[in-house]
Order: sequence, then C-alpha cells, then structure tokens
Amino acid sequence: MAHQTLKYGLWLLVVTLAIAQMANAGDPNILSDFILPPNVTDVDGTFFTFTGFQALANSKNTTTFKVTKASMVEFPALNGQSVSYAALQYPVGSANPPHTHPRSAELLLVMVGSLEVGFVDTTNKLYTRTLYAGDMFVFPKGLVHYQYNTNAQDSIPTLAFSAFGSVNAGTVSLPATLFATGIDDTILATSFKTDVETVQKLKAGLAPKP
Repeated sequence: MAHQTLKYGLWLLVVTLAIAQMANAGDPNILSDFILPPNVTDVDGTFFTFTGFQALANSKNTTTFKVTKASMVEFPALNGQSVSYAALQYPVGSANPPHTHPRSAELLLVMVGSLEVGFVDTTNKLYTRTLYAGDMFVFPKGLVHYQYNTNAQDSIPTLAFSAFGSVNAGTVSLPATLFATGIDDTILATSFKTDVETVQKLKAGLAPKP
C-alpha cells in the first residue's frame, strides 16, 4: 500500500512539473522595466518607437506576398516584452504558404480587402474562414496554417496585421523547410508517395532566384 502511494505521488509530481514547464514555455520574464542594448545607458522616446510600417501607407503596387516584421530584431525595445507585430501584404492570387510559429499563437486582423485563412489541428482537421476588413482570426501556437487572397475583384492588395505573444515567434515554412533544405530526394519521394522527378521539380521551383 505504501509502495502504491509513493508511486502515485511520484507520478503526480512528474505531471505537475510537466504542466508547470508548459505554462512557462513562452518568453522568459525580466527583472527590470525594459532591456537596453549592450553599451547603451540612456534612451528617450525614440527608442520605444517603431516607424517601419509608415511605408505601407503608399505601398499599393506589391506584386508578391510581403511581410514587414516588427520583432526584436527590427525593434530592439521589444526585448523582454513578449510581444511583436508583422504587417502582411497579399496581392490578388498570392498566398502566405503553409507554415508554423513554434513560439507563439498568431492573432491576425484584416485591415483592407479579404483573405481565405485556415489551420490544421493535431487530428488533421482543417478549420477555414473567409475574413473581411475588420475581422480577426487566431492561429493556435505551433499549428500549420496559411492565408490566401482570392479577391479577384479588387486590385488593391489585402493588408493585414498579425500580433504575436513573443518577441521572436519564429516561422517554419513547410515548402521551404521540406524542399529547399537539402533533404534527400528519395526520402521526400517516399514520404509524399511520389517520384524523384516530381520532387526535383518542386525543389527547382523553390530554389532562390539568381
């Protein structure tokens, strides 16, 4: 009886520690109001200001899908704050290919135009929705998702903003990760139940342009 009680207690402890670890899996807490870059001791309001989205106001001729990030790399004041943004522009017929963000959920707000969006959960169920200006959609952390502009009646690119609960959410693009990183052709052909020639065509299409 004592042995069973000890065994149950150890199991409960392991589960409790695992849950605590999951709860703390985001950006670490900081012990100061904010974090300054190395060798910087004095800043003013300019340090806490990001102007990288100003160019979007006159950017109506985008011909390919474009992401403008405001993560810790572009906006150092975000260091330690567990938040970041991205502005996304989608010309008609363009897509943000299937991808994941390993370190954060994504909250997307459509500002101009419309988007078809979707994500796939761990049971392989697909959730889709058509979003219009003013609509928001959340992509759960780590799940594969995409966005696609199908609005052929509007020549103005769709504009959306995404918020993340991390200064560096990370992006894993499935097409690029699978077909542009040197994974053996035979392995990919076997995995996708196709032939090596098809895999090589996919790799050629994703190769960087000269």
